Amino acid sequence: MIGGNESCTAGPISLSYLTCVAHLLGEWTGVEHLEDYLGYTVYLLWLLLPLAIAFIFPGIFFFVFIYSAVIILYIHKRKLNGEKSGNVWDGARKLLTTLWDGHARIWHGYELHGVEKIPEGPALFVFYHGACPADIIYFISRLLLEEKRFCCLVADHFVSRIPGFKLIVEAFEILHGPKEACVNTLKKGYLLGISPGGVREALFSDETYVIIWGNRKGFAQVAIDAKVPIIPVFTQNVREGIRTLGKIKILRKLYERIRLPVVPMYGGFPVKLRTFIGEPIPYDPNITAEELTAKTKAALQALIEKHQKIPGSICRALMERFQTRQKED
Repeated sequence: MIGGNESCTAGPISLSYLTCVAHLLGEWTGVEHLEDYLGYTVYLLWLLLPLAIAFIFPGIFFFVFIYSAVIILYIHKRKLNGEKSGNVWDGARKLLTTLWDGHARIWHGYELHGVEKIPEGPALFVFYHGACPADIIYFISRLLLEEKRFCCLVADHFVSRIPGFKLIVEAFEILHGPKEACVNTLKKGYLLGISPGGVREALFSDETYVIIWGNRKGFAQVAIDAKVPIIPVFTQNVREGIRTLGKIKILRKLYERIRLPVVPMYGGFPVKLRTFIGEPIPYDPNITAEELTAKTKAALQALIEKHQKIPGSICRALMERFQTRQKED
């Protein structure tokens, strides 16, 4: 043991920093071979570092990806001087969707297939909801940039309660319902996107890509009332990019009690993402909301079975991204 007035570098052999600290702590605590415990602790921390990063990354992605958009929108809002101008918001949308589409191309090699199936007029897109709705953001960005079609979205009410999100809701005309507002949006000629599974599907579906809609059929009634077709949309590997701990039963019970997204997420992996647009389900005045819901669910399930290997694999999705990157190079 090193004496209180001895240096860690005293003698012919200098001690490493960790060994020095271990000796000093050992002398102070009276615990022998403390360097063994410290070495094991450092090793354990190093071993768990990738896991910690996997859980931290989604949060970093959220703050950088979203709040950079909030800052840009705030600057544009200042230019408005309190007046609403579609032209100014159009400029902000184009700038943001360009940035989002760039991220989609670089990080995920994002592809959009089936745009030729979208009709000229209004339509209701029905999405499978991944743990993170980034694919939906990529979808509306590519649609606006390449097809010059703006798509409104329906989101959960809690989205507007997130600090700063009111600007995004305003600029991108995000709706929270009711059904009348959705019908009016479609009757004005807009495209509208909705995920009937919502937050529940995002948090508690898994790599088997099970559709969790419960008894929700309001979207079908919206399509019937607006007399528009429904178009199913699915993004391949969307649950491999970010996953949740939704299989923990106590978290499911907690969500059902407070209805907030309290389930931890992990990932942010640069997996290959491909969004596939299915065949439109045309408006039929003789169909009920229940029948249209079942028909839409079956169409979305068919898209999943056609384009997604189940169960999903993070390693396979990463390999797909690597292979397509090699082809691009």
